[in-house]
Amino acid sequence: MVLSRFWLVIFISSIVFVAISLFTGNSYSLDFVLNGKKDDPILISEKYIEQVPVFIKDSIKKAKDQTMIINRDTLNADTTYVYKNKTVKIFSGVQKSDGLLPTCKNTLVDLILPLMAYLAFFCGLMELLIISGASEKLAKVLSPVFVKVFPSVPKNHPSISYMTLNFAANFLGLDSAATPFGLKAMESLQELNPEKDKASDAQIMFMCLHASGLTLIATSIIGYRAAANATNPADVMLPCIITSFIGTIAAFLIVGIRQKINFKSASLVVSLMALIAAIVGLLMYVNHLDLIGKNYFTSNLSALILVVIIVATLILSFAKEKKFIEAKTTVFEAFVSGANNGVKTGVTIFPYVLGMLVAISLFRNSGLFEIISNWISFAFSNMGVSKEITDALPVALLRPFSSAGSRGFLIDSMNTFGADSLTGRLSSIFQCSAESTFYVIAVYFGSVNIKNTRYALQTMLLVDLICVITAIFVASWFF
Repeated sequence: MVLSRFWLVIFISSIVFVAISLFTGNSYSLDFVLNGKKDDPILISEKYIEQVPVFIKDSIKKAKDQTMIINRDTLNADTTYVYKNKTVKIFSGVQKSDGLLPTCKNTLVDLILPLMAYLAFFCGLMELLIISGASEKLAKVLSPVFVKVFPSVPKNHPSISYMTLNFAANFLGLDSAATPFGLKAMESLQELNPEKDKASDAQIMFMCLHASGLTLIATSIIGYRAAANATNPADVMLPCIITSFIGTIAAFLIVGIRQKINFKSASLVVSLMALIAAIVGLLMYVNHLDLIGKNYFTSNLSALILVVIIVATLILSFAKEKKFIEAKTTVFEAFVSGANNGVKTGVTIFPYVLGMLVAISLFRNSGLFEIISNWISFAFSNMGVSKEITDALPVALLRPFSSAGSRGFLIDSMNTFGADSLTGRLSSIFQCSAESTFYVIAVYFGSVNIKNTRYALQTMLLVDLICVITAIFVASWFF
């Protein structure tokens, strides 16, 4: 309910801004908002040849292709004048996001269909883990800790194993596996939820911990930095881990205080210390590797672990074939049944994701996001914040809305200011240390038809803010 109202406000505000822009002669056109395509030149106006300055008119007519480009430098966007059919079309820069109509198409083709494929595959594996009894054993081992963090979840409940696999996948940067495991966790927690359209305490805690984005292997960020010719692409890995870890602890404390969790529990303290020790140990190992070793380790560990999980699941399933016979099924049929449930989940969440992405697209393409972003950067610069930091803020501002959009700003900042600049490195940490909050809420709560998210959104945005502030301090300290 809270989330629906938020997107309604965003949608109406953007529509109003587009209308004002049209009536006041602003550079944003309705066709641009509807049909603009990513990385296409932005058409800001169209004039008759007599209306453009004389020197531009003369230059266009002298050019062979009747095209003129001015303001060409590394910091400002090019302005291009194209003369055709007695009119001059004026373009400036490139579009950073899709229009509304391409967004509708891309949501299905580029997002939902691949997501449904991931859901089908991993939900099939989850069904094998359930019938073979592996998920039950995992839940028994971790119950002492999870019962303290999720007091409303019964001991040995199946959701414990799902949440564990989700956290582990996030921890290792396995995004394709994390979402299916997380959706299964939400479905399992929904069975315990007495108010089906209202988020339970356990679901809020799970969502906030998931969205805090604790990641040990930032493979994609390292890849982007390597493509941008960074001297050491993996040098942001430690700052990313520190920032995301602080965000995770903050999420746990904020929600835990709200839900009155006992932080003095011995099992909880021991588990937290073990997690910290594991992170420190792995960091010490990675830190002693040379540049090639770091890149090789980070790029291969996640993929190797995913292969091990898949192979181990299949071996275990065939070893426990008797349990499948008792369940009156086979390993293959159980996999297909789980995959079918994954596809159904993808169909369920499609309208929620589409509505959210369309609202984001309108918000950005209307120019409203850019104006808000510029004002925030202006306010920070007047507070004495370094320009290198304010130049990286668009990544932090857009990250909760759109991972793809913030990734575009990340790549642009590295290309503009350099991958090894404070702006480039800080942008990388922003991108790595948080989740796409609104996307996550739309997908996870949408999968179980929860409309009232209670205080989940506010908490996740607060954690995002904590991660942004932490990232600034950590980046300033390291670089």
